Amino acid sequence: MHYYRKSRIIDMVILKLPDEIEKLRTSNLIVAEILCELREKVKPGVTTRELDRMSEELSHKRRVRPAFKGYRGYPFALCTSVNGEVVHGLPSERPLISGDILSLDFGVDYKGYFGDAAITVPVGPVSVKAQRLMRATEESLYDAIHQARAGNRLGDVSAAVQQRVEADGFSVIRDFVGHGIGRSLHEEPQIPNYGVRGRGIELRPGMVLAIEPMVNEGSYRIKVLPDGWTVVTEDGKLSAHFEHSVAITENGPDILSLIQ
Repeated sequence: MHYYRKSRIIDMVILKLPDEIEKLRTSNLIVAEILCELREKVKPGVTTRELDRMSEELSHKRRVRPAFKGYRGYPFALCTSVNGEVVHGLPSERPLISGDILSLDFGVDYKGYFGDAAITVPVGPVSVKAQRLMRATEESLYDAIHQARAGNRLGDVSAAVQQRVEADGFSVIRDFVGHGIGRSLHEEPQIPNYGVRGRGIELRPGMVLAIEPMVNEGSYRIKVLPDGWTVVTEDGKLSAHFEHSVAITENGPDILSLIQ
């Protein structure tokens, strides 16, 4: 989840100790497990409010706190963004229908350490364009993670997303960004999904980054609905969102929210 819009990057990054990274791994694996269970429930006729309630129940079962509920006043545990909704979609009683695509963004607080990840899933059979959009978004995430190495620059991560997405004919969101994560849900640095290689802060072991491409089928322009939360594409076309929390180590990127 990324509440704030992009602003000036400030070099105030908190480096995590190895034991802290292991706590972050636990929180992120819980997020990944819950997202996997939610994915299995996504089908035509299911409501996003049902999925939200399920995410809370699964959190309580694992004795963790849903991180988003109450954050800056957000009223639910889960962000559910359908079709042209980009991020921060509010769960509702409207049933999903075949052909929809659904982005699920979820986080937990485990003993004061936060996990955060997101996936976009099809609801029944979807269009070829929707399949291409989801594939390009997920692939751009892994291209970015490949660049999340000690000695590289933050711009290398951002540029990797932009290059893959635009090569496939899609566009990256400019107004919302990824973020550092740790004992706070949002920490520095902010991570745009576009940029220039070799620019930005140097990546160092101990950094933990929530990298999250948000990709539109058409224009990158977005708007916020009157509910104050739901971000939608300005042109009404589809949007997809994938996110992993990744630790920078001496041996390369370590995806904390990936189930082995």
